Amino acid sequence: MGMRVFWFAALNLVTMVAAMPSVACMMPAERDLHDIKYADVVVVGRIVDYRIVRDPVARQRYRDMLARSPELRETMPKEPRSFMTDYARFDIVVGEILRGKASDRLAVTWDNSTFGEADDLGSDAFLIAMRDPKSPMPPLRGPSATVAPNPAPATLTVLQAPCAAPFIFESSSKEAAELRRMLDREAE
Repeated sequence: MGMRVFWFAALNLVTMVAAMPSVACMMPAERDLHDIKYADVVVVGRIVDYRIVRDPVARQRYRDMLARSPELRETMPKEPRSFMTDYARFDIVVGEILRGKASDRLAVTWDNSTFGEADDLGSDAFLIAMRDPKSPMPPLRGPSATVAPNPAPATLTVLQAPCAAPFIFESSSKEAAELRRMLDREAE
Protein backbone atom coordinates (compact mmCIF):
# COMPACT_ATOMS: atom_id res chain seq x y z
CA MET A 1 0.00 0.00 0.00
CA GLY A 2 2.85 2.42 0.82
CA MET A 3 4.45 2.02 -2.61
CA ARG A 4 1.14 2.78 -4.36
CA VAL A 5 0.77 6.03 -2.40
CA PHE A 6 4.38 6.93 -3.26
CA TRP A 7 3.84 6.43 -7.01
CA PHE A 8 0.58 8.36 -6.94
CA ALA A 9 2.28 11.27 -5.18
CA ALA A 10 5.22 11.17 -7.60
CA LEU A 11 2.92 11.14 -10.64
CA ASN A 12 0.89 13.98 -9.18
CA LEU A 13 4.02 16.09 -8.59
CA VAL A 14 5.44 15.44 -12.08
CA THR A 15 2.13 16.35 -13.67
CA MET A 16 1.81 19.56 -11.71
CA VAL A 17 5.34 20.66 -12.61
CA ALA A 18 4.85 19.87 -16.31
CA ALA A 19 1.56 21.75 -16.39
CA MET A 20 2.60 24.89 -14.57
CA PRO A 21 3.53 27.90 -16.66
CA SER A 22 6.50 29.14 -14.66
CA VAL A 23 8.26 26.30 -12.91
CA ALA A 24 11.34 26.21 -15.10
CA CYS A 25 13.49 27.86 -12.43
CA MET A 26 13.81 27.43 -8.70
CA MET A 27 14.23 31.19 -8.41
CA PRO A 28 14.47 34.08 -10.89
CA ALA A 29 17.88 35.40 -11.87
CA GLU A 30 18.67 39.06 -12.39
CA ARG A 31 18.83 40.16 -16.02
CA ASP A 32 22.33 41.33 -16.99
CA LEU A 33 22.25 44.04 -19.67
CA HIS A 34 25.79 42.99 -20.68
CA ASP A 35 24.14 39.90 -22.19
CA ILE A 36 23.43 42.17 -25.15
CA LYS A 37 26.73 40.78 -26.48
CA TYR A 38 24.81 37.56 -27.29
CA ALA A 39 22.34 39.41 -29.54
CA ASP A 40 22.65 38.94 -33.28
CA VAL A 41 19.96 41.53 -34.05
CA VAL A 42 18.68 44.46 -31.99
CA VAL A 43 15.83 46.60 -33.28
CA VAL A 44 13.27 49.14 -32.18
CA GLY A 45 9.84 48.42 -33.52
CA ARG A 46 6.23 47.52 -32.92
CA ILE A 47 5.05 43.99 -32.17
CA VAL A 48 2.22 42.78 -34.41
CA ASP A 49 0.41 39.46 -34.90
CA TYR A 50 1.34 38.33 -31.39
CA ARG A 51 0.01 34.86 -30.59
CA ILE A 52 0.66 32.00 -28.21
CA VAL A 53 1.41 28.67 -29.90
CA ARG A 54 -0.06 26.02 -27.63
CA ASP A 55 1.58 22.59 -27.54
CA PRO A 56 -1.11 20.10 -28.63
CA VAL A 57 1.01 17.06 -27.70
CA ALA A 58 1.44 18.22 -24.08
CA ARG A 59 -2.28 18.92 -23.83
CA GLN A 60 -3.20 15.48 -25.18
CA ARG A 61 -0.79 13.75 -22.81
CA TYR A 62 -2.30 15.66 -19.91
CA ARG A 63 -5.86 14.69 -20.93
CA ASP A 64 -4.79 11.04 -21.34
CA MET A 65 -3.18 11.03 -17.91
CA LEU A 66 -6.34 12.46 -16.30
CA ALA A 67 -8.46 9.87 -18.13
CA ARG A 68 -6.34 7.05 -16.67
CA SER A 69 -6.40 8.34 -13.10
CA PRO A 70 -9.63 9.25 -11.30
CA GLU A 71 -7.60 10.49 -8.31
CA LEU A 72 -5.84 13.09 -10.47
CA ARG A 73 -9.10 14.27 -12.08
CA GLU A 74 -10.26 15.29 -8.60
CA THR A 75 -7.15 17.32 -7.74
CA MET A 76 -5.85 18.66 -11.06
CA PRO A 77 -7.41 21.31 -13.31
CA LYS A 78 -9.26 20.02 -16.38
CA GLU A 79 -6.66 21.80 -18.50
CA PRO A 80 -3.93 24.17 -17.27
CA ARG A 81 -3.75 27.64 -18.80
CA SER A 82 -0.32 27.00 -20.24
CA PHE A 83 2.44 24.44 -20.50
CA MET A 84 6.20 25.00 -20.42
CA THR A 85 6.35 23.87 -24.07
CA ASP A 86 4.02 26.67 -25.25
CA TYR A 87 5.72 29.65 -26.89
CA ALA A 88 4.92 32.97 -28.55
CA ARG A 89 5.27 33.95 -32.21
CA PHE A 90 5.06 37.50 -33.45
CA ASP A 91 6.31 39.89 -36.08
CA ILE A 92 8.20 43.10 -35.47
CA VAL A 93 7.58 46.05 -37.75
CA VAL A 94 11.10 47.48 -37.62
CA GLY A 95 11.55 51.22 -37.17
CA GLU A 96 15.28 51.25 -36.36
CA ILE A 97 18.11 48.71 -36.54
CA LEU A 98 20.66 49.01 -33.74
CA ARG A 99 22.66 45.84 -34.45
CA GLY A 100 22.81 43.25 -37.20
CA LYS A 101 20.78 43.03 -40.39
CA ALA A 102 17.02 43.10 -40.48
CA SER A 103 14.24 43.56 -42.98
CA ASP A 104 11.31 45.92 -42.44
CA ARG A 105 9.39 43.08 -40.79
CA LEU A 106 10.88 40.25 -38.73
CA ALA A 107 9.31 36.96 -37.66
CA VAL A 108 10.31 36.10 -34.06
CA THR A 109 9.70 33.37 -31.49
CA TRP A 110 9.82 33.71 -27.72
CA ASP A 111 9.95 30.69 -25.45
CA ASN A 112 9.64 32.17 -21.99
CA SER A 113 9.51 28.89 -20.08
CA THR A 114 10.92 30.75 -17.09
CA PHE A 115 7.85 32.89 -16.44
CA GLY A 116 5.25 31.94 -19.06
CA GLU A 117 4.44 34.05 -22.08
CA ALA A 118 2.44 37.26 -21.77
CA ASP A 119 -1.07 37.16 -23.21
CA ASP A 120 -0.43 40.46 -24.99
CA LEU A 121 2.51 42.86 -25.25
CA GLY A 122 0.59 45.94 -26.36
CA SER A 123 1.22 48.32 -29.24
CA ASP A 124 4.05 50.47 -27.85
CA ALA A 125 7.42 50.61 -29.55
CA PHE A 126 9.92 48.21 -28.01
CA LEU A 127 13.66 47.73 -28.10
CA ILE A 128 14.05 43.99 -28.69
CA ALA A 129 17.27 41.99 -28.77
CA MET A 130 17.24 38.66 -30.58
CA ARG A 131 19.63 35.87 -31.33
CA ASP A 132 19.83 33.22 -33.97
CA PRO A 133 18.84 29.90 -32.33
CA LYS A 134 22.19 28.46 -33.47
CA SER A 135 24.12 31.22 -31.67
CA PRO A 136 25.31 30.88 -28.08
CA MET A 137 22.84 31.91 -25.42
CA PRO A 138 23.58 33.80 -22.22
CA PRO A 139 24.70 31.66 -19.29
CA LEU A 140 22.54 30.30 -16.53
CA ARG A 141 22.65 32.63 -13.53
CA GLY A 142 20.32 30.72 -11.22
CA PRO A 143 20.48 27.38 -9.44
CA SER A 144 18.44 25.57 -12.11
CA ALA A 145 16.59 26.04 -15.39
CA THR A 146 14.69 24.19 -18.05
CA VAL A 147 15.86 25.15 -21.52
CA ALA A 148 13.92 23.65 -24.41
CA PRO A 149 15.14 23.57 -27.99
CA ASN A 150 13.92 26.44 -30.14
CA PRO A 151 10.55 25.51 -31.68
CA ALA A 152 11.44 27.29 -34.95
CA PRO A 153 15.18 26.82 -35.52
CA ALA A 154 15.23 29.05 -38.62
CA THR A 155 13.58 32.02 -36.84
CA LEU A 156 15.16 34.64 -34.62
CA THR A 157 14.31 34.23 -30.94
CA VAL A 158 14.12 36.81 -28.16
CA LEU A 159 17.37 37.07 -26.21
CA GLN A 160 16.88 35.77 -22.69
CA ALA A 161 19.22 34.12 -20.22
CA PRO A 162 17.73 31.09 -18.47
CA CYS A 163 15.73 32.20 -15.41
CA ALA A 164 16.09 35.91 -16.27
CA ALA A 165 13.71 38.36 -17.89
CA PRO A 166 13.70 38.75 -21.70
CA PHE A 167 15.36 41.56 -23.65
CA ILE A 168 12.08 43.25 -24.54
CA PHE A 169 11.99 46.85 -23.29
CA GLU A 170 9.64 49.75 -23.88
CA SER A 171 11.65 51.97 -26.21
CA SER A 172 11.51 54.92 -23.79
CA SER A 173 12.63 52.90 -20.74
CA LYS A 174 15.87 53.53 -18.85
CA GLU A 175 17.03 49.99 -19.79
CA ALA A 176 16.50 50.75 -23.48
CA ALA A 177 18.49 53.98 -23.11
CA GLU A 178 21.32 52.10 -21.37
CA LEU A 179 21.36 49.43 -24.09
CA ARG A 180 21.57 52.14 -26.76
CA ARG A 181 24.58 53.64 -24.96
CA MET A 182 26.22 50.21 -24.72
CA LEU A 183 25.66 49.54 -28.42
CA ASP A 184 26.94 53.02 -29.36
CA ARG A 185 30.15 52.47 -27.33
CA GLU A 186 30.60 49.09 -29.00
CA ALA A 187 30.28 50.69 -32.48
CA GLU A 188 33.00 53.29 -31.76
